[in-house]
Amino acid sequence: MKKIVTFGEVMLRLSPPGVNRLAQTDTLTMHFGGTEANVAVSLAQFGLQAHHVTRFPENGLGRSAAGYLQRHHVSTEFIRYGDGRMGLYFLEMGAGSRASQIIYDRVDSAFARIQANDIDWDTVLDGADWFHWTGITPALSQGAADCLLAGIQTANRLNIPVSGDIVYRSNLWQYGKTPQQIMPALTEGCTLVLGGKALFSEIYGVVGSTFQEAGRAMIERFPRLRYITDTKRNSISASHNQLSAKLFDGTTVYKSRVYDVQPIIDRIGTGDAYMAGLIYGLLTFNDPQRAVEFGSAASALKHTIPGDVNLATVAEVETLEQGDSSGKLKR
Repeated sequence: MKKIVTFGEVMLRLSPPGVNRLAQTDTLTMHFGGTEANVAVSLAQFGLQAHHVTRFPENGLGRSAAGYLQRHHVSTEFIRYGDGRMGLYFLEMGAGSRASQIIYDRVDSAFARIQANDIDWDTVLDGADWFHWTGITPALSQGAADCLLAGIQTANRLNIPVSGDIVYRSNLWQYGKTPQQIMPALTEGCTLVLGGKALFSEIYGVVGSTFQEAGRAMIERFPRLRYITDTKRNSISASHNQLSAKLFDGTTVYKSRVYDVQPIIDRIGTGDAYMAGLIYGLLTFNDPQRAVEFGSAASALKHTIPGDVNLATVAEVETLEQGDSSGKLKR
């Protein structure tokens, strides 16, 4: 069984029932989620040995969040507890022409207080087959950025593939550093990066007129990189999107089919579902085309599942990947 390690903050998500607005309700539905943990849960559903590394507050919310991960077969062996609070976000689910909206409340969270020496990365990554991070983590604090860098460097020393979803939240960088100062050192240790031309130019100053040219320039800039991937979303409405993905290996661009997703039940975590599916595909199939197709199907399927995480099995993803989108009742 392949061992996957992810690192990042887990937050409490609070949402009005259905497609109500916050002003219309006195009841909020509770979910836990965080982009890296979402990847871990997805991979656990695919039958892999998933470990999530984070720091929770030492209280009932922190213990509940850990229990949530455990219920979805993600190991919490390396989670740390301490001072600080649970990060929150409030989600209003959109419908039709009304977009979904998110309000973050995560300042001074327990995870943001993590320090570089809080995690024994040699122990955590012992026997690991993959390590995953996102650009949200180094945005939260210098300690989080330093701890992540230590994890990536350990993975490199142990010859463990590293993936980075470099999409970041610009308003989170409040501790005096910019993505341009922090992200290049993290990306130097990556095997796979999720991002597009605009991000490559903005963060690294890497330019290219096409995805392929920008990808080739990224691989030249960061020699450890083997793959560049990106997703494409055509938002017809909040309830109807078209999705596809592509993967570049330095020579060939592999493109997935286009998925027409309607109606959307929950868009949150769909990019994480893609990344989990792609990681699974790269570890399981000796075929980049099959890997990007599996990842895209996993993302499309996540749109039908409430909450942050993709609770889909390999068989369900493969059914959609093979073209069966009928939703026919299975007995």
